[in-house]
Amino acid sequence: MKKLLLLGFAIATLHAGALLGQTFTGTWQGAIKAPQAPRGELRTVIKISVNEGDKLAAVFYSIDQGARPLTANAVTASGSNLKLSFVSLNGTYEGRLSADGNTIEGTWSQGQPVPLTLTRATPQTAWTIPDPPPPPVRMANPDPGFEVATIKPSDPDRQGKLFTVRGQDIVTINTTLNDLITEAYSIHSKQIAGAPSWIGSEKYDLTIKPDAPGQPSVAQLKIIMQKLLAERFQLKFHSEKRELAVYAITVAKTGAKLTKSQSDPNGLPGLFFGRGTPGVNFNVRNATIAEVGSTLQGSILDKPVVDQTGLTDKYDFTLKFTPDAGMLFFGPQPSGNDSPDAPPDVFAAFEQQLGLKLGSTRAQAEVLVIDHVEKPSAN
Repeated sequence: MKKLLLLGFAIATLHAGALLGQTFTGTWQGAIKAPQAPRGELRTVIKISVNEGDKLAAVFYSIDQGARPLTANAVTASGSNLKLSFVSLNGTYEGRLSADGNTIEGTWSQGQPVPLTLTRATPQTAWTIPDPPPPPVRMANPDPGFEVATIKPSDPDRQGKLFTVRGQDIVTINTTLNDLITEAYSIHSKQIAGAPSWIGSEKYDLTIKPDAPGQPSVAQLKIIMQKLLAERFQLKFHSEKRELAVYAITVAKTGAKLTKSQSDPNGLPGLFFGRGTPGVNFNVRNATIAEVGSTLQGSILDKPVVDQTGLTDKYDFTLKFTPDAGMLFFGPQPSGNDSPDAPPDVFAAFEQQLGLKLGSTRAQAEVLVIDHVEKPSAN
């Protein structure tokens, strides 16, 4: 009798799994309102299937943003409720299936939540998913320069700043010469000495076209920027070693809690901050811990950051933290950051979420001493 009961339970469990797959499997599509997009919306397709382990799997396509397929890291279904998590996007989708099984009413969250209603697609209604663009061709020249560079004063009313690569062009927005030097030489502003005050106050927008084909790596990008600083800003300096107050990143006693990136190891890293609900999300994709430290020291921390972890892989993660009042990069903070649900400060978040410690110490560090610099030459 016991064997029969167990067999019956197993059959019931498999049947429930089959029904679950039949409920959610298929192609779903819907549009996210996005005023900045050319169409005013971003068309989204999510394909849900049952994998070899009889578990639900999902693939996400943003067909107005290149349609690169992104596999969900977690798919959770309970009754008519569905939740999908995409670590590479720092995004989640949560929705509820309609009674007729043809609509999922839900919310897409990627920093800020927005409504997203998905409709089951048929062969007649399914949107065409374009082939994703080929991976960028990497720049072969190990010592590139720049063919042309445009430098313009920034809009004085613009907030924030940006460093990015568009195609092969290097683009910065709302950046001071101080920002450009710290980015080009991977240092903190406190590692610059002897500079005139204007290098930290006058802001510029730059578009730099390299003199070699292909997308530059991080190292090549820095070489190009160093050459631009020397030619267009007449930057001349010498280096000294000095003992400075720094933040050191080390591995905590619990061990690192990091997910190795599955992206192209030769690809550019993605490191950007976004508003959380509440707090701030530091989104890291395909980046080393040294690159994480460089971004923190260039954006929010008041001292240089030294990587002492010994970790050399590239990682994906989202660090959720509440910025201190002194972190002016983020501007005034929403009142929700005082709520019990607000994440910890960046130091506690490092240890709790990443298994790393971010602590104050003193260490020998390189200091860049300015010998000569000028405001940028004409375009």
